[in-house]
Amino acid sequence: MHLHETVPGPYAARALRSTRALRLLAWGAVAVGVATPLVRHRLKLPAPAVSALTWPAPAALALATPRTPLRDAGIYALQMWAYFAHYDMPDDDPEALMRRLRVDYPIRLDRALGLGRCPTTRLQGALGREGHVGVLDYTLSVVHWSWFGVPHGTLLYLLIRHPEKYPRSAVLMSVCFDLGCIVYWLVPTAPPWWAAKQGHMPPVRRIMEEAGERFWRRLWGPLYHSLQGNPFAAMPSLHFGTSVMAARLLSQVGGRHGALGWAYALSLGFGLVYLGEHYVVDLIAGLVLAEAIWRLAPRLEPAVRLVAGAVHRLEPRVG
Repeated sequence: MHLHETVPGPYAARALRSTRALRLLAWGAVAVGVATPLVRHRLKLPAPAVSALTWPAPAALALATPRTPLRDAGIYALQMWAYFAHYDMPDDDPEALMRRLRVDYPIRLDRALGLGRCPTTRLQGALGREGHVGVLDYTLSVVHWSWFGVPHGTLLYLLIRHPEKYPRSAVLMSVCFDLGCIVYWLVPTAPPWWAAKQGHMPPVRRIMEEAGERFWRRLWGPLYHSLQGNPFAAMPSLHFGTSVMAARLLSQVGGRHGALGWAYALSLGFGLVYLGEHYVVDLIAGLVLAEAIWRLAPRLEPAVRLVAGAVHRLEPRVG
């Protein structure tokens, strides 16, 4: 074995040091992205600073570690961590949020769709009973609660069983969440239960809360408050939009998978209106958002591949 094969030359050593520095900086960006949402209140960080510190973290993880299924899942988790911070931030200043809050326009649109009466009040009047939580109420509440796992569970299933479909699917789901979050910032909109509580429309029960208090009892308060974020993120309904996206992603696998996804999405959509969580127009907006992303994705894929290729060339290799 020759000496030049075992001892790196000056250029190779310099490249190795640069690579190590890049990885170290990438891990630092990941750590900052994880920590920023946790300390933003204590440090009183403005929204632009939070965005600048959290959004680079997913790409940084791609540069910090070789590509593996665990790394790919971590990138999506960091993206959702950044999304949740931005979803919650408008509620940091309740007074400013209230000044921008929109309440009446979805009521007018839903009354038009319901031929003079909002579908939520029609459904609750026909199927529910004031002060009583029945089987339908519990069932649709469980469907609603299960949403917290469905979009992410869909991606986990694809990562494990159909890994070749995971990268594109994770990007599409992330875009759905992120674009919806932008609308929440631009047009904060109150849900039906809140609008009714403030006298803007006839009484609307928040059935999910009634069912939660009776089913979970003392655990309901901690559970609810641990998941509660911005209360005025109603338009579009990302509950419905991301469920539609999950159905679309599952349809790539097969007809039965797609049918299961669509059955869940439609059940959830009905439940969201009946439970008083969303207007029908919120669901329509969520559907339009998901379908627009799904249909525009093929046109944007060349540009996405270009960016992904540039990142891939900088990724460390396994072994």
